[in-house]
Amino acid sequence: MENPFAQLLPEAFHFTKLQASQFVLLLGIILFAGAAGGWLFKKIKIPQVVGYIVIGIIIGSSGMHILEPSVISALDPISTISLSLIGFLVGAELKIGTIKKYGKQFVSILIFEAVTPAIVVGFLITLIVYLVTKNLAHALSLGLLLGAICSATAPAATTDVLAEYRTKGPLTSTVYGLVAMDDAVALILYTIASTIASPLIGGTPLPVGIQLLNIVKDIFGSILLGCIFGFMLMLITRFIYNDEGRSLCFSLGALFLSTGIAQALNLDNILAAMSVGFFLVNFAPAKVQSVFTLTSKFTPPVYVLFFVLVGAKLNIWIITPFLGILALVYVLGRTLGKALGSTFGAVITKAPKSVQKYLPFCLLSQAGVAIGLSIAAGNDFADSIGPEILLIITATTFIVQLIGPVFVKIGVTKAGECGLNITIDDIKKNTRVTDVIVGNEKICNYDSPAIISENESLFNLLNRFSHNRNLNYVVKTADGKMGGVITLEHLKEIMQIGEFAESMLAIDVMIPSPVSCKPSTTLPDAYKLFEKYDIDAIPIIDTEDEPLGILEKSTVDHFLHTQVINLHRKIEELDN
Repeated sequence: MENPFAQLLPEAFHFTKLQASQFVLLLGIILFAGAAGGWLFKKIKIPQVVGYIVIGIIIGSSGMHILEPSVISALDPISTISLSLIGFLVGAELKIGTIKKYGKQFVSILIFEAVTPAIVVGFLITLIVYLVTKNLAHALSLGLLLGAICSATAPAATTDVLAEYRTKGPLTSTVYGLVAMDDAVALILYTIASTIASPLIGGTPLPVGIQLLNIVKDIFGSILLGCIFGFMLMLITRFIYNDEGRSLCFSLGALFLSTGIAQALNLDNILAAMSVGFFLVNFAPAKVQSVFTLTSKFTPPVYVLFFVLVGAKLNIWIITPFLGILALVYVLGRTLGKALGSTFGAVITKAPKSVQKYLPFCLLSQAGVAIGLSIAAGNDFADSIGPEILLIITATTFIVQLIGPVFVKIGVTKAGECGLNITIDDIKKNTRVTDVIVGNEKICNYDSPAIISENESLFNLLNRFSHNRNLNYVVKTADGKMGGVITLEHLKEIMQIGEFAESMLAIDVMIPSPVSCKPSTTLPDAYKLFEKYDIDAIPIIDTEDEPLGILEKSTVDHFLHTQVINLHRKIEELDN
C-alpha cells in the first residue's frame, strides 16, 4: 500500500540510499569547511559569519560547484530552521522593559531608516535607468520596487555578530528591535510599490487595500501563532526545567511546529518564531527562560550550514555590466539612506550618543526578506522587470553580506559594547587565579601579605590577622617551599591553650593543606576544589612548590561581584 505521507514531502527529500549517503557527505563538507572558514576569519579579526559565506561562495554556484543549485534547493529546510532559531533568539531580546525604555526611539528610527533608503535608492535607480533607456515607466517601476526591497535588514548576519562578540548596551538593544520590525515595513512598502508599478508596465495587481489587509493578517496571525506555542512551551517546561535534554527537545519541537504551521498557513515563520521567544522572555517564570541558553547551544552548526548555503546560492558571474552598475548604485544608495535615516531618527528622539554615531554601521546586511521579495517580484513581473530585480538583489546580497558583518563589528566595538553581555559564569570561565585582584593588588605574587615564614611568632601572626583582610595564611618553610596553612578558625582553637600558646611559632600552629593550585588554574577548577575538599582557602604555589599567596573563596566571590558591577556601570554609562 502506498504511504499517504510520502506525498506531503518535497520531491527533493525522496532520497534513495545513494542519495542519502551523498546528502550526509555534503552536510559533512559544509560543516567542516564552513567551521574552518569561520575559525580562520575569526583569527584575522573578521566576524566568523563572513568566513562561512566565503566558503559557500567557493564551493557553490560562483566557485567549484560542489553544491549545485538543485542540491542547495534540497537543503532549503536548513535555512528555514536556522531563520526560526534566529527569530526565537531575537524575540528573547525584546523584553517589555526594554521596549518601554526605547520604544519611541525604535519606532522613530525604524520609520526613517526604512523609508529613507527606499526614497534614495528609488530616485537614483529611476534616474539612471531613465537616462539609459529613456523609458520612464520601466525606470520608475524598477526604482519603486528596488527601493521597497532595500529597506529590509537581515537579522541573521547582524545578530550572529552581536552574539559572537557578546555585546550589550543601547546600540545592541536598538539593533535587535530594528531587525525584528523593519521586515514588516519592507513588506508594506513592497505592496505599495508593486501596486503602483504593475499598471505602469501592463500588469493588473490586486487593490492595495486588499494587499495591506493580507499583510495585516500575516503579521498578526504569525504573532498569535507564536504566542500560542510560547504559552504551551511555558506550561510544559515549568515542570521539566531541570531536565536540560528534555527541555531542549520540547523547545525545538514547539519552535519547529510553529514554523511548519506558519508555512502551511502562508504566515511569516520568522515572526512566529520571534513571538515564541518574546512570549517566553516576558511572561514565563525565570526558571523556564533557561530554554534560551539551551537553544543557543544548539545553534552553531545550524548557523554554519545556513550561511554557507547563503554563499553557495550567490552566482556572481551572471551580472551584466549595466546591472552591475545598478547593483553598485543600489548598495551605495541603500548605505547612504540607512545612514541618513537612522542617524536622523536617533537624533530627533535624543537616543544615546553611541546609537546616533554607530547605528548606521549595523544596518547594512541584507538577505532573507530582500531575497524573498526579489523572488516575489520575479514572479509578479516575470515578463518585464522581474529578472532584472532578481539579478540585482543577488549581486547586492553578495556584497552586503560580506561587508555588513564587518561593519557591525566596527560599530559595536566603537560603541564600547563588546564583551558586556556576560554572566558570572562567563567571567569565571575566562579568569585564572593569577587574574584575581583585590583592591589594586593581585592575590598571586611572591610578596603577597598572605605568605608568612615558619618562624613567625604567634604575636606577629595575630597582628597580621588584625591588620590584613586575609582569614587564611600560607606558611613558607626555610627552604622556600610551602609548609602548610594557618586558618583563623584553627588559630582560635590554639589560643584556648593559654599562656603556653604565646611562645608558639607559625610552624607550630600550621596544618597541612589537602590541595594547592597554580596561577594558571581557572576559577571553575578552583571552585571545584573548594567544593570537593570542603575548604574556604587554597594555597597558590609555583612550579617549584614555592608559595605565591592564598586563594580564599570569599575573596574570589567579591572579585566576581565587583566585575559584574563594573559591567553594569559601563552599560549605564552608555545610556547617557
